[in-house]
Amino acid sequence: MAKDPMLKFVDVARDMPEKRPPNLRNQDFREIYAEYATEKAAEQASRCSQCGVPYCQSHCPLHNNIPDWLRLTASGRLREAYEVAQATNTFPEICGRICPQDRLCEGNCVIETSGHGTVTIGSVEKYITDTAWDEGWVQPIAPREERSESVAIIGAGPGGLSAADVLRRAGVQVTVYDRYDRGGGLMTYGIPGFKLEKDVVMRRIDQLVQGGVKMELNCTIGEDVTFDELRARHDAVIIGTGVYKSRDIEAPGSGAQGIVPALDFLTASNRLSFGDTVPEFDDGTLSAVAKRVVVIGGGDTAMDCVRTAVRQGAKSVTCLYRRDRANMPGSQREVANAEEEGVVFEWLSAPLAFIGEPASAVRVQRMRLGQPDATGRQSPEAIDGDVFDAPADLVIKALGFEPEDLPTLWDQPELGVTRWGTIRAEFGTGRTALPRVYAVGDIVRGASLVVWAIRDGREAALAVLEDLEAASAVAAE
Repeated sequence: MAKDPMLKFVDVARDMPEKRPPNLRNQDFREIYAEYATEKAAEQASRCSQCGVPYCQSHCPLHNNIPDWLRLTASGRLREAYEVAQATNTFPEICGRICPQDRLCEGNCVIETSGHGTVTIGSVEKYITDTAWDEGWVQPIAPREERSESVAIIGAGPGGLSAADVLRRAGVQVTVYDRYDRGGGLMTYGIPGFKLEKDVVMRRIDQLVQGGVKMELNCTIGEDVTFDELRARHDAVIIGTGVYKSRDIEAPGSGAQGIVPALDFLTASNRLSFGDTVPEFDDGTLSAVAKRVVVIGGGDTAMDCVRTAVRQGAKSVTCLYRRDRANMPGSQREVANAEEEGVVFEWLSAPLAFIGEPASAVRVQRMRLGQPDATGRQSPEAIDGDVFDAPADLVIKALGFEPEDLPTLWDQPELGVTRWGTIRAEFGTGRTALPRVYAVGDIVRGASLVVWAIRDGREAALAVLEDLEAASAVAAE
């Protein structure tokens, strides 16, 4: 009887892929983790305990069949492992790179709670799919039969592209409209290359295009084409615009030169990686080169900004966050990476004012954690008289994002929104108040994770197919 390849967590220690040294990786925008070798991937996959109730799977927004593809990897059946991973996840190679596994699948691994160290789920997922690309197992979409119905998708981010994938596999004609010159949304222009190299995103978009998905880029809805025209042109519309409006800071001097939104800074940097000409970088507006940089915020976007500033050659990089390390929303793994690369964190610190024109310093108020707020988190309170100045030539606001006013921009007053300005959509289907109009991702949830957008896109696509079938049945009567 063959020996079970699993349950090795008692004898085999957790071992992440090798990480490039900080003094080398902070000089470029290449990904910081190396690839597993085949033997190492199989070894780490074999640590899975094959739980009867796999919490890794239940805490994954996509409910990926993680124990199954770990077992297949440990058995050397990599093509089958990829097929299982791809069955529930449109972009497994992307999720393997940028998902906060420490908060999702790996953070709920049973063997972690028993003191043996979590299975390296994200790294194995990345290895499986990168191998699939190298071996030619990833092929363009080839529907069994073509359908006459067409669907417009507004936004080429993870939500829109995952919906496009599901619809195109069903033979539906799909056109994706996006305001930018490249698809991918924040995966392309928001997330830095050291977390997600851009060829990884571009090859997945190319796969969709080769499979028949049409991309209408540099197209702004409400300007180049109206929303009503899209509804008339297509049988259904999926809104996946994301949220791009940066939250502002209400403090004296916040309008000074040298204070910039995080997304503007990250987009400029990512455009440089494509070889684009970026005047705002060249003139210094969105450049951290030789500057004292202060980033305000504690989420993953703030971590992207501080680590990007280091790679651009900043003189110093400081991150201000109003709560402590334990209560920050960003990935602890990213914080550790940033600290290794020389970023200084000022915990329990909030901007009080901005000094100079252009800005030359941030006046910082020291905070403490008080009573829990409505969400259960301790609310930060100012410590009277505890103030200091942090020198800054460039201040980056990374306080999160808010939705644009789409009903007004698109002249669609009947498109219902929540009190936060996000589109009101039915849970699990994405159906909105407008017939044949669906919404997915951050424009529904608010700023969230790529993996949640993928789930929303897949679910909305299935709802669209269901509604198209129902409409077809009615028309046939």
